Amino acid sequence: MTTSLKSLTSRFCRDESGSATIEFVLQFSILITILAASVDLSNINIRHAMLERSVEIAVRDIRLNTGDVPSFEAVRTAICEEAGILQECESNLMLEMKQVDPTNFAPLSGVPDCINAREEPRPVRQFNPGQDNDLMLLRVCFKYNPIFPATPLAAAMDIDDEGYAMMVVQSAFVQEPR
Repeated sequence: MTTSLKSLTSRFCRDESGSATIEFVLQFSILITILAASVDLSNINIRHAMLERSVEIAVRDIRLNTGDVPSFEAVRTAICEEAGILQECESNLMLEMKQVDPTNFAPLSGVPDCINAREEPRPVRQFNPGQDNDLMLLRVCFKYNPIFPATPLAAAMDIDDEGYAMMVVQSAFVQEPR
């Protein structure tokens, strides 16, 4: 009995059939993980670039439209129209705007005010459109679902309970005089 077990074990150790399959499975899983993370990262970069661009276009409109005080909904709609790639933009975009004193600068609070489509709508933390020659800070927070939430890239992001990650863009501008 012992000799047959030894011969079976030695024969198993010498047999190399199937070793390519094991190597393929290990390398393929690493390759697919890297590929999924790169697709997710490129999607994040595209969304962030479009969000930054649309915020800057909206800020330019606010800055140059003297005498016109924009509302929260008008600014959010302008940003969402420019950033056509953002899914459910109207329900996942939150704005904060604050007038600051340039001589005694106080930034926006550390934690951005974000909301996702599944949460109940809540009032805006602060949105003050400002007057002539006011220095204004605008922070836009957009929540989105990562394409591949199981990749190491998604694990490194701050994801809420519903699976949404957040993207924050800030801008500063001065209201033009009338």
